[in-house]
Amino acid sequence: MPNSVFILADTKIVKGSSMTVYIDLPKLYNTPMQLPLHVIRGKKNGPVVFVSAAIHGDELNGIEIIRRFKKLSILKRVRGTVILVPIVNIYGISTLSRYLPDRRDLNRSFPGSSTGSLASRVAKIFFDEVVSKCDFGIDLHTASIHKSNLPQVRTNIDNEYTFSLAKAFGAPVVLHSELRDGSLRSVAQEKGVPILLYEAGEALRFDETSIRIGVNGLVNVLRESDMLPKISRKKEQKSPIISRNSKWIRSGGGGILRTIKALGEVVKELEVIAYIDEPLGDESYAVYAPFDGVIIGKSEIPLVQEGDAIFHIAKLTNIESAEDRLESFNEDIIELSEFSELNEEDIIE
Repeated sequence: MPNSVFILADTKIVKGSSMTVYIDLPKLYNTPMQLPLHVIRGKKNGPVVFVSAAIHGDELNGIEIIRRFKKLSILKRVRGTVILVPIVNIYGISTLSRYLPDRRDLNRSFPGSSTGSLASRVAKIFFDEVVSKCDFGIDLHTASIHKSNLPQVRTNIDNEYTFSLAKAFGAPVVLHSELRDGSLRSVAQEKGVPILLYEAGEALRFDETSIRIGVNGLVNVLRESDMLPKISRKKEQKSPIISRNSKWIRSGGGGILRTIKALGEVVKELEVIAYIDEPLGDESYAVYAPFDGVIIGKSEIPLVQEGDAIFHIAKLTNIESAEDRLESFNEDIIELSEFSELNEEDIIE
C-alpha cells in the first residue's frame, strides 16, 4: 500500500510522526462518543497494520497490551504505519459488557450499515475508517465471561502468509479457525485484509502472562513483516503447537465442577480431566478427554448447569512433542520483557 500520503479520519499523517486521532461515533442518548486511535507512521515506506482490542467491551487484556506496546522505544524505527485501537467497543467497556447497548455482538455485525442498528453503524465506521485502509491486522481478545483461554493465535493455517505470521507471534498454540459470518476477520478477509486473532486470558481481568506474550507477539509479527528491525542476537524461535481441530466439552449434568487438569496441560484420550459433584449428595461423575490434546480454554466458575461449556481442548497428533514445546514456552515466559530496554546494538537493519 503506498505511503506517500496517509489520511485517517480526514487527518493527514506525515512520515516520521505519531498522533492521536478521534473518530465520531453515534451518540449515546445526548452523550457524544468517539473512537480513539493512535497512529505511528515511520519515516520509511512499509505496510499499514492495525492492532485492535476490546471489540467485546469486557475483554481488557488487549487494552493493556496496546498501552505497553505503544511505549516501546523500538517503534521509532518502524517502517510503514501502525494504527492502534485500544478500545473499539467504547459503549460496552463503560458498562463492563461484552455487547453494545442494543445487546448486539459487534463481532457479528460486520461489515455494518450506516442505516442499521447501533452495532451495525459502529462496525461500518470502524471497518471503513480503519480496517479497509490496512494491509493486515491483529485483533486482541480474551475468553468470554467466567472462562479463560491459554494464549493462542487463531488463523487459517492453510493460508501460507497468515500461518507464517501466526507462528512468528510466539504464542504456545496456533489453532486453525474457520471464518464466522459477520465477524471482523471474515469480512476483512473477503476485502483482502488478513487478520490474526490473539486469544488469551479471562474477561474483566488482567493476566500478566497473556499481556507479556501479547506485547512480545506484536513485536515479533512486525519484525516478520519487515516493519521493525531484526535483533542481532536473535534467540532460536520456538515452534508453537499447531492444531487443526478443537472441541468444547460440555457438562452432562449440573453440579460443582472439580477440575483435575489445568489450563495448558496436555491430556490423553479418555483421561479424567474433572469431576462434577452433586452439592447436597455423594454422587459424582467424571469428565473425560475425548482425544489426545491440550486444554486451551476452561470454565473458571465451579457452578455448572447441564450443557455448559467447561473445557476447550485442541486436538494433538503428537502428544510427546506437545509436552516438550509447552515446557519450553513455560520456561521462556519468565524471561519475557516489555522491550523497553532495547539498545541500538540489539538492532540491525
